[in-house]
Amino acid sequence: MPRPENPQLIDTFGRVATDLRVSLTDRCNLRCTYCMPAEGLDWMPGEQVLSDDELVRLMRIAVEQLGVTDIRLTGGEPLLRPGLEDIVARVTALSPRPRLSMTTNGIGLAKRAAGLAAAGLNRINVSLDTVDPETFLKITRRDRLSHVVAGLAAARDAGMTPVKVNAVLIRGLNETEAVPLLKFCLAEGYHLRFIEQMPLDAQHGWNRGEMITAAGILEMLEAEFTLTPFPAARGGAPAERWLVDGGPGDVGVIASVTRPFCAACERTRLTADGAVRSCLFSNDETDLRSLARAGARDEEIADAWRATMWGKLAGHEINDAGFAQPIRPMSAIGG
Repeated sequence: MPRPENPQLIDTFGRVATDLRVSLTDRCNLRCTYCMPAEGLDWMPGEQVLSDDELVRLMRIAVEQLGVTDIRLTGGEPLLRPGLEDIVARVTALSPRPRLSMTTNGIGLAKRAAGLAAAGLNRINVSLDTVDPETFLKITRRDRLSHVVAGLAAARDAGMTPVKVNAVLIRGLNETEAVPLLKFCLAEGYHLRFIEQMPLDAQHGWNRGEMITAAGILEMLEAEFTLTPFPAARGGAPAERWLVDGGPGDVGVIASVTRPFCAACERTRLTADGAVRSCLFSNDETDLRSLARAGARDEEIADAWRATMWGKLAGHEINDAGFAQPIRPMSAIGG
């Protein structure tokens, strides 16, 4: 049906995208086994990656013309982006000011958390799949657990709260880490979110039968803790939450595969090379970089963005027989 005259990022199912995920780079300094091979990937050539000015312009269009209220900076690893603090300051100077957060692996965060907070970064998520050094080395192929732990503490001390921890459990690697991770986060005041492993690895080796489901995660946690449903409404948040032993600590599970939340999705995505994606699992993109470099006006870029989101599918179709994994891996799409 024809798109109504509405400036926001609406789709045919009545959803409105107000949450923008922006990948700053496809590069990463870890080599997590469920994400990429040990040798890494062929990174985007520098000329393909959006410049700082191009990035900020597209985020400005999203905020000023498209109704985006929340922006999350992702990667790859966003801390590898040169001039990150300046990008943060420029984005938080937009009007109306968006809420700005970042997802990172935490390597190098200890030295930069205070500066990022001063530049305006509101909140941070750190990916951490284990608190055991040997297991961390097996998963990431890097001996850097102490750096991540220090980065978490620095983010908390800088006031970027609540600090969230994102964890993926992998059968045969860290499936026994659910309870230790939750104990660690409760002790340190972090908010833990388990994420079901999704078919977004560069190797296309994801196997549904090997995935640890939300039900399995909860079963492991309930062997040690009493979990009660979180009283607040979930809204468009991806995580289902439970109070732990009556609170105030809580734990969340993002069950993208077994309990999809597509009907309440509020997200739109921008890759490091300037492509808009309506869904993490989409194989269709709209190239805004070429439009911008060809001299397109803000209104033309906004219209192309609106058209992309208008065509968003009802769901990611992971559970459909004809599902095809995205060609781009997670490191190139942005978390």
